[in-house]
Amino acid sequence: MASTHTGLTPVIGEGLNKAREPIHQARHLPGAVYTSPEVYQLEKEKFFLHDWLCIARVEEVEKPGDYMTFRIMDEPIVLTRDEEGKLNVFSNICRHRGADVAQGQGNTKEFSCPYHAWLYDLTGKLKGAPYMKEAERFDFANCRLHPLRVGVWAGWIFTSFNADAPPLEEFVADFQREFGFLRQEECRLAAKFEMEFDCNWKLFNENGMDVYHFQTLHADSFGGHIPVEDFAFNLQGRGGFSGRYSAAPMTPNGKSLFGPMPWLQDKPDNFACMGFLVPNMFVIARYDSFQPTTVWPISPSRSRAISYTLLPEEAFGQPDFEEKVQVYKDFFRLIIEEDRQMVSSLQNNLGSSVFQPGPMSKLEQSVYNLINGYLDHMSPESE
Repeated sequence: MASTHTGLTPVIGEGLNKAREPIHQARHLPGAVYTSPEVYQLEKEKFFLHDWLCIARVEEVEKPGDYMTFRIMDEPIVLTRDEEGKLNVFSNICRHRGADVAQGQGNTKEFSCPYHAWLYDLTGKLKGAPYMKEAERFDFANCRLHPLRVGVWAGWIFTSFNADAPPLEEFVADFQREFGFLRQEECRLAAKFEMEFDCNWKLFNENGMDVYHFQTLHADSFGGHIPVEDFAFNLQGRGGFSGRYSAAPMTPNGKSLFGPMPWLQDKPDNFACMGFLVPNMFVIARYDSFQPTTVWPISPSRSRAISYTLLPEEAFGQPDFEEKVQVYKDFFRLIIEEDRQMVSSLQNNLGSSVFQPGPMSKLEQSVYNLINGYLDHMSPESE
């Protein structure tokens, strides 16, 4: 049994050790792990200020001057593509009083702080500061918005607040081995939508990989015909996993509207796989499309999911492309909506005085692995 000593113990108590037992003896986590503000703040330090985070597709900032803004657990950042075509990520905090220098997304040549008109270029470097010539000990030449690390894997843009994080290639190595053959870098973003949920971000993650509920909660959409007993789990370090199974394309009638991706033509029409990259990225694939999702904490009891539909370049030229994409988008939204009431119910009841964590099923192997990876990561020794 792994060590039970984690940074959570002073907040939660000793109930964590039951999740560390072998799966046939293990219990789920105590409710306070999903409700405590102290745990939430510790997660910010241990995960979201520590790991690489997937924030966008490269085609979302394709042209010089394109930018997007994000807020990650109250940390505001800007993603840009500069005039030389290089990607940049930096804090969206003016170096004068701390106001946002950018809002929303769009295309621009520079960022002007709306408070005192300090001007920054697309790399975050200060270019102008009105009425500041007399300020002593002000190093104008080296003043810039705080830079973050940035990298690209399979067409996805990642950033990290952690200057000491391992290289992105190392961070995604297991995922690359499992999903490199899907060639996401040769796909383009066909659709995207966001949804908010009244649940802790970890509940959304656990629910997303919980094969146990496919045939009940999703019986009428996609889960009724999935042979969950044959699901092939490949458990990875840090709580990640990949899985192969049989499932129809993500349409209401289970029929593909685009046909197989060129590099998956050797796969059967019921080919399906899914995986999770810690801390918050899912990949769901069929032989004709991808539906990745990232999950973002808003508060201990609220989270946001951003879902994408990726298709190969060739599909964009097909007749009625937009109408076909809308079918995939609507069906995936339906699936996520089916989870909404359930994850809210879990969140509401985890704070009850009578809640006691239940035992785990063999179909919860990925959830068990995720929970134990989470406990490892929250350990004081995980720096």
